[in-house]
Amino acid sequence: MAEKYFDRREAEELLPRIAPWLEKARGEKQKIDAFKTELTQAASRIMVLGGTFPPFAELLRQKSEHDEATARLVEIVNRIQETGCLVKDLDLGLVDFPSLLEGEEVYLCWKLGEEHIAFWHGIDEGFAGRKPLGEPGAGHTPPQGPKVQ
Repeated sequence: MAEKYFDRREAEELLPRIAPWLEKARGEKQKIDAFKTELTQAASRIMVLGGTFPPFAELLRQKSEHDEATARLVEIVNRIQETGCLVKDLDLGLVDFPSLLEGEEVYLCWKLGEEHIAFWHGIDEGFAGRKPLGEPGAGHTPPQGPKVQ
């Protein structure tokens, strides 16, 4: 069970606050991914060339940048999640907001770039199980379903 449940209005009020953080988190993740790719390529070059010395100074500099990016990423994700929402996928920019539907825990689902929260899904369904909410400002009623709180 979540510590906090959101209705659609509450969740949407957080979007202007969390969207910039989510963008920053995605940028930090891209830096981390790039470092991992470079490290893999460096290891491959060393294996192919056999006996060559890797560029230790450059690798140490990149490792330091990687560690700093990782620390920033953790800080940003924690800041987002302190609001009560859950970061689900940084590459896609997915964030879920715990909510209740007929007493059952569900997630209001938002993707970076979407203007409003327009979808929900069960806690075991994920992004692929998104179902549309009513129009923004028209309540939280999924088609032929009860109110999402």
